[in-house]
Amino acid sequence: MPPRKRKPENKGLPTRWEHYHGAYYYRVPPGQEAAWDGKKRFRLGKTLPEAYRTWAERITPRETPTTIADLLDRYALEVMPTKAPATQRGQAAGIERLRRVFSHMPIGAFKPQHAYQYRDKRGRTAPTAANRELEILSHAFTKAIEWGALERHPMIDGKFRKLKRPPRTRYVEDWEIIEALSLPSTRRHGSVRMLQAYIRLKLLIGLRRTDLLRLRMSDLRDDGIHVTPSKTARSSGKRVIYEWTDELHTVLNGCKAIRPVHISPWLFCNRRGECYVNDDGRANGFESIWQRFMVRLLTETKITERFQERDLRAKCATDAESLEHARALLAHASDNTTKRVYRRGPERVKPVR
Repeated sequence: MPPRKRKPENKGLPTRWEHYHGAYYYRVPPGQEAAWDGKKRFRLGKTLPEAYRTWAERITPRETPTTIADLLDRYALEVMPTKAPATQRGQAAGIERLRRVFSHMPIGAFKPQHAYQYRDKRGRTAPTAANRELEILSHAFTKAIEWGALERHPMIDGKFRKLKRPPRTRYVEDWEIIEALSLPSTRRHGSVRMLQAYIRLKLLIGLRRTDLLRLRMSDLRDDGIHVTPSKTARSSGKRVIYEWTDELHTVLNGCKAIRPVHISPWLFCNRRGECYVNDDGRANGFESIWQRFMVRLLTETKITERFQERDLRAKCATDAESLEHARALLAHASDNTTKRVYRRGPERVKPVR
């Protein structure tokens, strides 16, 4: 039998967009080909951010949305491109699910009970996804007010509440770290040594994975490690300087020693000297290395329960000398998230005299 022809996909993409053979295309409406270089299917770009940039250069100002389908389309075209690549992928998937339920509905017909019904039904199987999808819808309604399509926010005025889930509680014990750092490696520059150096540095400064993997050699300056966290780069632009200590110097020297390509601009790099994080925000190579590392830990050490890479950030916050110190390490604006999500150890209380 001949191979089945692959059909274009439109998962959460704006109307008439499609993902086909590794790129994003726009199916030009009949009669408008002249505005799109005479093509019926116009190539927007290989990546989603590139596609949005191409679209923004060609479209004219959009009309005021009247249905939720229109609203989600305009949100995808004007708001999503301002977000990080990983956020864009997540929101595209969320918009796809929202369209299945609400696309036919006029914007003014949406009531708070619709959000509650969606939350309760979707939350039975995917509570976290339900919250994130409703966050997208809520922000879209906020933009609808800005665009003149609504006067009142149907979810805020209705005091809609998301599903509450308890935060993750897995705390990586010190002995587990010792086991992980003791795992033997047969290669001087192998993935095991790279991860061990990565873990040592993560436990000292608590950076998110993306920020840690994107550290450049030029970020290591005389007064410390200069970082602009990716989550604040597009909003407040807040910067953090992790000041040098003897231990931090020692750990950084270890990170430099295990690099397979010493002329690479990245502190952590692969065998080709490239960053582990791609332009679209994915770190597939690093994730594969981490999973193989976990398999070895479970089979060759006393560790019996997996821990996630992000649990190391929580351990750094938990082991910090104070809540304020933990908040500063994690570059949080307030200590609420630090305390609720990342300080996972028991609270120590002295008895009354």
